Amino acid sequence: MEYFTGALKKYADFTGRARRKEYWMFILFYMIFYVLLAVVDSLIGTMLLSSLYALAMFIPTISIAARRLHDTGRTGWWQLIAIIPLLGAIILIVFLVQDGHEENKFGTNPKVA
Repeated sequence: MEYFTGALKKYADFTGRARRKEYWMFILFYMIFYVLLAVVDSLIGTMLLSSLYALAMFIPTISIAARRLHDTGRTGWWQLIAIIPLLGAIILIVFLVQDGHEENKFGTNPKVA
């Protein structure tokens, strides 16, 4: 849970690097909360809660993905490759899964620090 709250503390921080574990734990908790809110929405017959949650989490999700891409030596702009149907999402997932480099222009390796 600390990875999720840590990412929220860096709400719109697009600088630095994020470890693989930090990114995927954030995505895990994001999906758990989203599914819970979707279930509540279906029980009350609306899509308000899950939609508001997704909207509120839009910027933190983009920022942590940018920091994750920085860890692999790429700029955050590579997220735009997901616009390409199917192939773009697959390429982006491959980039996000790759291990980080020791040191690059975005800073030192967060594993070392």
